[in-house]
Amino acid sequence: MHSEEGSVQLSTKALIIRLLILIGVSLTVYFTSSTTNALNPTQAIACSVFIGIIMGTLFFWNFRLAIAFIGLSVLIGTNSMNIATFVESSALEVILFLVGMMIIVGALRDLGFFTWIVQLIVSMPNLSGKKFIAVTAIASALLACAVDEVTSIIFISTLIFQVCDRLKLNPIPYILICVLCTNVGSAGTMMGNPVGIYIGTKGGLTFGDFMLWSFPIMLVALLATVALTMFYFRKDLKQFDVSLAERLSRNLTLVPKVKVPYKRGLTLLVVTIVLIASHHQLESILELGKNSILLIAPLLCSGVVMILRRDRARHYVEREVDWWTLLFFMLLFAIAGTLEHTNVSGVMAHYFSSICGTSMTSLVPFILGITAVGSAFVDNVIFVAAFCPVIEELSLNIHDLPLWWALLFGACFGGNITMIGSTANIVALGMLEKRSHSHVTFFQWLKVGLLSAILATAIAWVALITLAPFMPDRYANVPFKKIDTKRIFKDKNVILTGELSVAAPTLPKKEGYKTFLLVKNARKTLKRILVYVPDSYNGKIEMHKENSFSGKMNSQEDSRFMATLILDKTPTQNGH
Repeated sequence: MHSEEGSVQLSTKALIIRLLILIGVSLTVYFTSSTTNALNPTQAIACSVFIGIIMGTLFFWNFRLAIAFIGLSVLIGTNSMNIATFVESSALEVILFLVGMMIIVGALRDLGFFTWIVQLIVSMPNLSGKKFIAVTAIASALLACAVDEVTSIIFISTLIFQVCDRLKLNPIPYILICVLCTNVGSAGTMMGNPVGIYIGTKGGLTFGDFMLWSFPIMLVALLATVALTMFYFRKDLKQFDVSLAERLSRNLTLVPKVKVPYKRGLTLLVVTIVLIASHHQLESILELGKNSILLIAPLLCSGVVMILRRDRARHYVEREVDWWTLLFFMLLFAIAGTLEHTNVSGVMAHYFSSICGTSMTSLVPFILGITAVGSAFVDNVIFVAAFCPVIEELSLNIHDLPLWWALLFGACFGGNITMIGSTANIVALGMLEKRSHSHVTFFQWLKVGLLSAILATAIAWVALITLAPFMPDRYANVPFKKIDTKRIFKDKNVILTGELSVAAPTLPKKEGYKTFLLVKNARKTLKRILVYVPDSYNGKIEMHKENSFSGKMNSQEDSRFMATLILDKTPTQNGH
């Protein structure tokens, strides 16, 4: 991600050159993919528009919203997308979640919560350079988990500038350490980064899933990043101790200590996190749809805030909410949805499977690497929006949880590679130039950023491969049209909907099971699945009536049926 600040004003000549490159690349993608029959014309248009969005963020960051408007118009005007698909794909639930969280962050700022955190850090006893930066970096990462990476780095950077000003230190090493750790920390929960909540909603992941699988891996990567960066800047940290000892010898404090009324802000944050953390249990009790409470929790809390602080309500909505970015996200999600609508995601998923197979040992590093490198140069939300439909397609016949986590870690950790890799990077560097007139060069950042990104990504890779066998294989709703000879199922938990009929006596039997055929007409082709129902199964089997069945499916090379399904749950009519 990037920032508006510090954008360079392009000359007319440079603007025209970049615009011609953008149009040329988009047209090349369209004609190449359509003339080689790799994609049909509609798919080629969807790809060329999406590539245009990526090029637009590289060449015309200030015009990205305008380019998104034009891209959406092209898709609708060429019938590649209709209004219904736009509404369905725009992820309004994610946008509203982010609106609520931005209002809550604005209220926390007003209530002095972040100032209180800063005061806690500088009030530590027996302060040293290593202790200061370790606690500050970890606090920045954990704060990013609770609110977001940008808010976290703004307040932590303010603390660093105060301390470095008084100790006459160069703030660059301290800022770099904290921003690198903040990017790592943003992968810990779905609130740390916009890609977290988007992956959570698209992948059907709960807050508990993040805490169980993502947060522990993030902590290990965080501690490793702290250790690496502290070693890298070890000489600067020694100077901290020398300057601090000199200042204390003159009976001077590090920063003025102020008593901050923090309880209301802390209460607001705790209530919001508790609501989000308990959303799965509340949804079960209230019989609500998955992630319903998760998405309305920030709206509920922000609504209460605007009532209690009604004199600031308009300020929160107009000033604290980044409407420009949110509108871009909404259009981006909709345009990425066209890739799924036109089945480009299916083509990409088949391509990935042909390269990597269906093994976690190859798919996980492939997704980690692609998203990490891509997120280093282009807005990570773009890569996640493009990859989510591909992961959804792969999840129909592959164990999907490791793939979702690989996408998350690649997008967040890859932001450390370059100085334009995340919003937190840009904000921190902007503050650095404004407050201390210091400048970080591209290669100065790259040397430490690339090392930290490689280390964190390697930890995520090893952790995901190690933990993959322990992650549950979630049930995938598989449409019959997605069952073909190209997609291999191997003990995959699936839900199938179709009509049950009596199996012919010549079909393979299984001891302890009754044998049926699940039949459905998909794309003018009658597809058959051989279903084994346990003899101990006491549920009602309705013949020639559409039901949903769940169990383990395996592909078969048999002209009479495409796969076998071993039933393991009670079938329910038109549902699961």
